[in-house]
Amino acid sequence: MYDLIIIGAGPAGITAAIYAARKKMNFLLVSKDFGGQAGWSFCVDNYPGIPNLSGIDLVKKFRKHLKDYDVKILDEEIRGIKIIENEFEIVTNNGSYDTKTIIVATGKNPRRLNVPGEEKFFGSGVAYCAVCDSPYFKDKDVAIIGGGNSGLDAVFHLEKYANKIYLIELAQKLSGDPILVDSVKKIDKVKIFTGTKVLEIIGDKSVSGIKIEQNREQKIMNVQGVFVEIGQIPNTKFVEDLVKLNEHEEIVIDKNNMTNVPGIFAAGDATEIKDKQIIIASGEGAKALLSVWNYLQRMR
Repeated sequence: MYDLIIIGAGPAGITAAIYAARKKMNFLLVSKDFGGQAGWSFCVDNYPGIPNLSGIDLVKKFRKHLKDYDVKILDEEIRGIKIIENEFEIVTNNGSYDTKTIIVATGKNPRRLNVPGEEKFFGSGVAYCAVCDSPYFKDKDVAIIGGGNSGLDAVFHLEKYANKIYLIELAQKLSGDPILVDSVKKIDKVKIFTGTKVLEIIGDKSVSGIKIEQNREQKIMNVQGVFVEIGQIPNTKFVEDLVKLNEHEEIVIDKNNMTNVPGIFAAGDATEIKDKQIIIASGEGAKALLSVWNYLQRMR
């Protein structure tokens, strides 16, 4: 019987694991995707103390930090959670594990375009986080795919850096909040394309353009960056019948990171916290672990 099982090894889960190791808890860290979205960023330049670091290198530092505390990461896929009296059974693709408490820190995954070139140029012009990567497209022409609030928000981040911004939406009109749409339309460097489908992302070693279709006509748009902003999918499917989710399928938590089920806590991008950032997820992971610690003390 473990004191705690942490599900997910992004910034939230990793931070929770470090805190758990320092408290010498009997715990397990389970994840099939070490690093999570942190590894997707071209460069992380807003994490205190370690500026100008690629997402991949930051994840390497995370792994080393866990290794320093001899934290074992179980590379298994979560299939479900069972409540047995006041405790829990975690079921994976390889077995089951009993625990007194759980932290769900499974994050989100960006929704993909699923067009040729998207995977090939990820990290070489294709990005999924305008907050993270806008500064690396200074004076470049970029395309933002998605006319919802995520795409509109990306415009505001990129307008300070990009030379030209092409906002591309498949539907016949932008779907974001009207006040944001009005603000975007006032930005001179932004050109809006509605009713437009992205067919392919093209280039050699990095992105040089996208092939689009509008009014049944195809053409190449020359850009050096493509931001895919068509939403994110919370990794919460395995708990949808167990804990309360909001309308965005994010886990609802209280100020102590506890869900509506006593003993099940959650942290990071899988939860309803407003801003999805590495530093915020890490802080939430620490907060969740301290709440678990206090919860277990009260159970004695």
